[in-house]
Amino acid sequence: MREKIKQLLNYFLIGIFAVIPLALIIKILFFVKDLLADMVRFVYGYADNTIYTILFLTLSCVVLVSIGHKLVVEGRVWFLAFIDSIIEKIPFLNTIYRVLKKVISMFSSQDEAVAKEVVYVEYPKEGIWVPAYVTNRFENKYVLFIPTSPNPTSGFTVIVDKTKVIKSKMDIEEATSFIVSVGVDYDKVSELNQLP
Repeated sequence: MREKIKQLLNYFLIGIFAVIPLALIIKILFFVKDLLADMVRFVYGYADNTIYTILFLTLSCVVLVSIGHKLVVEGRVWFLAFIDSIIEKIPFLNTIYRVLKKVISMFSSQDEAVAKEVVYVEYPKEGIWVPAYVTNRFENKYVLFIPTSPNPTSGFTVIVDKTKVIKSKMDIEEATSFIVSVGVDYDKVSELNQLP
């Protein structure tokens, strides 16, 4: 009886982990739909005219596409730089904003100077290996972010000697997929032989 309950609980947890990615996508889609619906209601309620509402939404889409294009091509838009300069003057918020920008840049930048390396490190004790993102380097020291499963946005930041890490052939996306899937999505089995 106890084994049966344990097995059912195991199946239940596996089912939850299988549904999480789909649930997140559905949640994001509903969020975007609600945001657009609220915007349409606000504009239509203010102007009380369908043509103005359609024009406003079309103009909003054009502006967002042009911002995205300029960010890809130029890396920055003047009014975003203006907003940055305002946020930089607000105590405490400027620190959070600056750090978030650096983290987002690390994961999304096309710049090769930004660290995008994945390594294995023994954590939380010797003999237990986990993947980690290299976020910075100082001489022979590595600053690593060790994400936790199944949420890779939470984790630990550690500083280790270069000799304590083993390089991985995984990229950021593969490592994140490995972490989110709690190890199910792992196609670098040959790397396991490198780990002592």
